[in-house]
Amino acid sequence: MEPMPEQSPHHAYPDHWEADVVLRDGGTARIRPITTDDAERLVSFYEQVSDESKYYRFFAPYPRLSDRDVHRFTHHDYVDRVGLAVTIGGEFIGTVRYDRINEQGRPASAPADEAEVAFLVQDAHQGRGVASALLEHIAAVARERGIRRFAAEVLPANNKMIKVFRDGGYTQRRSFEDGSVHLTLDLEPTEKSLAVQRGREQRAEARSVQRLLAPGSVAVIGTGRTPGGVGRTVLRNLLASGYTGRAYAVNRAFDEGLATLDGVPAHRSLGEIDEQVDLAVIAVPAHRVPEAVADCGEHGVQGLVVLSAGYAERGAEGRELQRELVRQARSYGMRIIGPNAFGIINTAESVRLNASLAPESPARGRIGLFTQSGAIGIALLSGLHRRGAGLSSFISAGNRADVSGNDFLQYSFEDPDTDVALLYLESLGNPRKFNRLARRTAAVKPVVVVKGARHSGSTPPGHAVPVSRIPDATVSALMRQAGVIRVDTVTEMVDAGLLLAGQPLPAGPRVAILGNSESLGLLTYDACLAEGLRPRPPIDLTTAASPQDFRDALAEALADGTCDAVIVTAIPWVGENGEAETGDGQVLAAALHKAVAGGSAKPVAVVHVEIGGLAEALAAASSTAAPRPRTVTPAADRPQTATTLPTDPARSPAPATREASPAPGADPATPEATPAPEAAPAPEAATGPGRIPAYPAAERAVRALAEAVKYAQWRRQAAVPGKIPEFLDDTIDEPGAAALIEEQLATAPDPRGRALTHDEARELLGRYGIDVRPTLPAPDPGAAVAAAARLGYPVALKTTAPHLRHRADLGGVRLDIADEEALRRAYGELTDLLGKPAELLPVVQAMAPRGVDTVVRASIDAAAGAVLSFGLAGAPSELLGDTAHRLVPATDRDAAELIRSIRAAPVLFGWRGSAPVDTAALEELLLRLSRLVDDHPEVVSVALEPVVVAPHGLTVLGASVRLAPPPARSDLGPRRLPNY
Repeated sequence: MEPMPEQSPHHAYPDHWEADVVLRDGGTARIRPITTDDAERLVSFYEQVSDESKYYRFFAPYPRLSDRDVHRFTHHDYVDRVGLAVTIGGEFIGTVRYDRINEQGRPASAPADEAEVAFLVQDAHQGRGVASALLEHIAAVARERGIRRFAAEVLPANNKMIKVFRDGGYTQRRSFEDGSVHLTLDLEPTEKSLAVQRGREQRAEARSVQRLLAPGSVAVIGTGRTPGGVGRTVLRNLLASGYTGRAYAVNRAFDEGLATLDGVPAHRSLGEIDEQVDLAVIAVPAHRVPEAVADCGEHGVQGLVVLSAGYAERGAEGRELQRELVRQARSYGMRIIGPNAFGIINTAESVRLNASLAPESPARGRIGLFTQSGAIGIALLSGLHRRGAGLSSFISAGNRADVSGNDFLQYSFEDPDTDVALLYLESLGNPRKFNRLARRTAAVKPVVVVKGARHSGSTPPGHAVPVSRIPDATVSALMRQAGVIRVDTVTEMVDAGLLLAGQPLPAGPRVAILGNSESLGLLTYDACLAEGLRPRPPIDLTTAASPQDFRDALAEALADGTCDAVIVTAIPWVGENGEAETGDGQVLAAALHKAVAGGSAKPVAVVHVEIGGLAEALAAASSTAAPRPRTVTPAADRPQTATTLPTDPARSPAPATREASPAPGADPATPEATPAPEAAPAPEAATGPGRIPAYPAAERAVRALAEAVKYAQWRRQAAVPGKIPEFLDDTIDEPGAAALIEEQLATAPDPRGRALTHDEARELLGRYGIDVRPTLPAPDPGAAVAAAARLGYPVALKTTAPHLRHRADLGGVRLDIADEEALRRAYGELTDLLGKPAELLPVVQAMAPRGVDTVVRASIDAAAGAVLSFGLAGAPSELLGDTAHRLVPATDRDAAELIRSIRAAPVLFGWRGSAPVDTAALEELLLRLSRLVDDHPEVVSVALEPVVVAPHGLTVLGASVRLAPPPARSDLGPRRLPNY
């Protein structure tokens, strides 16, 4: 057990320094401050360190620690003297310590900003990245305590430690003094140190998922003695999938004489198994899970899949049980999928793992699937199976207490067997990290996401995550910025996944449409226009078209340089007797195969309605279902599949046929009564280069193609990232703005911050080159006349009361006032209509050149980060939600895309003959505001409203700014696993 934190006489125990981390090999460990209760652990740890490592640490033989050493290494003030330990199973495997020193190298206190640092890692755990993780965390602790540099003395032969310092990415200096290497590290994070940290994080987290998906041995804990039940079902599914490793059945209720169950060794506990078990699938009641986890941890299990329910989905008590489950598992170095999980699948030929409740392992394919819902997982597996699609991997995370969608992205990024990542998410535990990982993954392979619980206003049961205040439309826009393909339904996710996994990316939005139905072609044409594509007039091959006609037309379209994609539409042929012929589907499929095989690299999709035999021909090519009778079924109910074309044989083995299986999610008790089926290699499914996806409706095919077009455009743009113009540096006073912010926060009566006055906001924004047109108060008509005389006519008179601000529709604004008489008249009308001047707080402002009224905002969400927003001013835009968003910091490309991505953007570019406005000035304003909130996270919200953009230049007429202590940036700190 971990020691209870003890209060230091000098400083309170810093529990926020505690962290769970993933090590290089995918195992987990805990980093925490060393306390006075750790004396025995420290001595035990030191006894297990080799003499060589001790020599490297102390520069001399040092076989044991004296009582004085133990006291010194366990008593810290957590300010000038700090020690951290890495623990697994409650025992130390590594330590690090710093002591603050002065310029002479003597012990010191603040303001001395240098510290001497030293590490010691148990030999058995060297090479796992323990020292690298410790360096990240002790550096963060030191910065928090005002230490800016580390000094270290290392023996020249201690190459491992020198490498830890060298590879950290920090700015360092090295010298050779008195027979040792003297290293000095500047602890300020650099781009290199952050890149090193994130690279290590990616490799470690990917490896942790890989260990779960490719275990050498699996134990199912809670396997029933009789057919039926969750554990017995998982065991039989595991065997039926042809799992290549070793499987074990574990149940403490087994009779002592029971040696095997379903052909695998049966044991009452893991301790009876002669070898280490890599993965344990736990299917016991929740109250017995802690016992099972402890048994796993004590016998070296690397990861857990917890199918047991009764955790956070049951309320507060269950949520605490779930947190304790995660703490217990991580204390042993194990990661968890679940609890309340459906299971995991890996179809790789070298693994063939189905440790799930799905009775049929999916065919082998190029799609990776992650879902936070077991029910949705069942639906997706069934839908992909019906359409002949295969998977590379599948994770159903249940309550997602540990392994999350972020971990799956880390794994998918480098998995050579995955071409497309599909994710069904109900919550985002770390939106900043998700966006970062999604952007990196989307740069090399598509990421398709369905976000559930978008409008519920609460976190789904079982998901304890930070709450984000940003609306779903903003989340969607930020995903798009990161290259994520955000769709609304799981059906759309499957549609898009099939096209992206089976077809090349389109070079542009130009679409050729050909088929034997003029009406279906026109429906496809209209759908293309609705999705923003550029369709060519449909080519009607007439109902008399033969498969050869389809082949010739498709080959011609693929060779045509004026189109980027082709949609083939087909309806049944009508025979001489007037009845639809249903037997030509296979012939048509073969004709399309041949046309694509000899054509250019353009995506092709097929839309067919009621063609008997075509779906069957496509399904037969994928070998994921037995041949179906050739009967005409309603198009909406017919399984749509994809066809396999000749590809690289090393990547796409020849498929093999197997019998149809029960749909995923069917009652698993039925097959329990029969012997387990003989395992066979999973066939290659219809996802991969050269496969043609088929759809039952034109709208679905076009929507999938439109997503592919937008994603391909993002990929091309991401290859050449945008920039932040250098001219901004010459017109920005960052130190001056920082001083103003510090001054304003120092005088804030509320520790949560304060809103700036109009003049204060003008001064701060002015430091970043954002000019806000001044206003002068007008508490009475005479003051209004004096203000107008000072500003010069024409002027505007407007109220600034909170309930009337930016509400011109309520009559609180009078524009183009040309003289004193008109101003006095307007003042009287305003007060007669809306109330007394003391209530209205009227102001006078010089008129701005005519243009388009817009709104520019920036705000910081604690979970998602700083967001830059843009839209047109006025009620219509607010009602329609016509606002665009980008994450900060924004580049020149982000700013250009931001103003062009709203639906009302044509108004800015000369709609209906009006003069185009100065969009370049608008883009510059967006970039300046982005820089402000990025440089100063204390600026938690800014609203510039309205911003009048004229044909030449723009005018900011109103501004509101709020300052507050910045929220914590977990994405910039040392690596750590989240604690939900």
